[in-house]
Amino acid sequence: MAEETTPEEKTEPAEVKEVSDDFITRDHTTVSGLKYTTTTGRLVLRREETKDGKSEGFKPKAEIFVVAYTKTGDDAAKRPVTFAFNGGPGSASVWLHLGLLGPRMVNSGDVGAMTPPPFGLVDNPESLLEHSDLVMIDPVSTGFSRVVEGEKSDEFHAFVEDRDLVAEVIRLWTTRNNRWLSPKYLVGESYGTLRAVAVAGRLFDAYGMAVNGLGLISTVLNMSTLRFFPGSDVPYALHLPTYAAIAHYHGRHSGRELADVVSEAEQFAAQDFGYALTQGSRLSEQEYDDVVARLSAITTLSEGFIRRTNLRWAYHEFAAELLREEGLVVGRIDGRFAAQPASQQDSASRDDPSIRAITGPFAAAINHYVRAELGYENDLPYEILTARVQPWSYKTFEGAPVDVSHVLERLMVHNPALRVHVDYGYQDGATPHFAAEYVFAHMKLDDQARARITHHYHEAGHMMYLKPECRLAQLEALKLFVTTGAA
Repeated sequence: MAEETTPEEKTEPAEVKEVSDDFITRDHTTVSGLKYTTTTGRLVLRREETKDGKSEGFKPKAEIFVVAYTKTGDDAAKRPVTFAFNGGPGSASVWLHLGLLGPRMVNSGDVGAMTPPPFGLVDNPESLLEHSDLVMIDPVSTGFSRVVEGEKSDEFHAFVEDRDLVAEVIRLWTTRNNRWLSPKYLVGESYGTLRAVAVAGRLFDAYGMAVNGLGLISTVLNMSTLRFFPGSDVPYALHLPTYAAIAHYHGRHSGRELADVVSEAEQFAAQDFGYALTQGSRLSEQEYDDVVARLSAITTLSEGFIRRTNLRWAYHEFAAELLREEGLVVGRIDGRFAAQPASQQDSASRDDPSIRAITGPFAAAINHYVRAELGYENDLPYEILTARVQPWSYKTFEGAPVDVSHVLERLMVHNPALRVHVDYGYQDGATPHFAAEYVFAHMKLDDQARARITHHYHEAGHMMYLKPECRLAQLEALKLFVTTGAA
């Protein structure tokens, strides 16, 4: 006999909070007279769930913050659209958004002449919006993007899940705005370059969407070229030209041109230094002494430091050592920046003075801009560069390097029209130019495919657009990239 249930014992299903897109649209005009519309807000991503082979409907999973810029009254099918994001992982798109691509940009200044608080915004007359519509994307836990109530954010703090989420945002936006016949470009920075290649592969494989171009700014496609650990000598050699460039910026190669200093470092890294690292104890005493002397001349680090590290030091050790006698450490994101460390005795610098210098201007700009000019209001903190995404999962690559170069190889073959624009900063200690060049050089591509990849170099750091002349050069090249077919 079934037991009776009292009213107090009955359980009601948990109430599911309904979520929906919360976009705000506004009309604007650029300083050149171009009329455009901004659409700002959070896009709800849903996923179909099944149980016992039966669909349980599309359940909301995350709310992704996007800012879209579309030209007013144009033939949308013929106008390019550029989807952009930064990296980290854990970085919002604010850096590319207000540093390079958008019609408004942060008034940050540059190294040696940073703008004091409260900072500000100015017009960007060279904005890529003059030539392409823009969609800025903030992945989960960055910007205002969050998982919906009851979901776990950790699910999206992973290579594959992040890739699929960003690809789905692009598919949804393209479909809802009838832009399948528009030329499409992905622009990423730092980890965002690895993401851009992965997302382009996902778009092609899952939806048949072929993109016209990839803009890779401060590039990393194979993480093993950047990570220092015992038994892997390649990163030590690949960082050497960056050490030389940063030393040059700080006056350590007086009377010499940067190009000459970098060229010498590249040649030594690729030949004698690379050979020496492979030999270990098999180097003769004279050979070892010769390598130490050359490394000291190229990097301007002391021979004693180089010997103590046995020819191998990580970037954060270089950052602490280069200007130690002046009582300064140099930045990693941008080695042009230097500041007094918390302790003069530290053997390594984990605190990046370049990030400390630029975060304030960008934080002030984005928090003002989204409310005052775009009309979007949200009381969540706008997460510019957050550790909330850590630990980031690379379980897909367990036991292997985190590497998407093979995805780019495949895309270049399957889409013979795909072009790639690459930007490097000589003083970028986070994604050294020689490391990225190494990866491109090892890709299995024919001459025709290689001709569709162009390389652009700047005397600046990771966010090379902080330097006005670099920003202008970048935007001129990107304009040609999205309008004329030139990479």
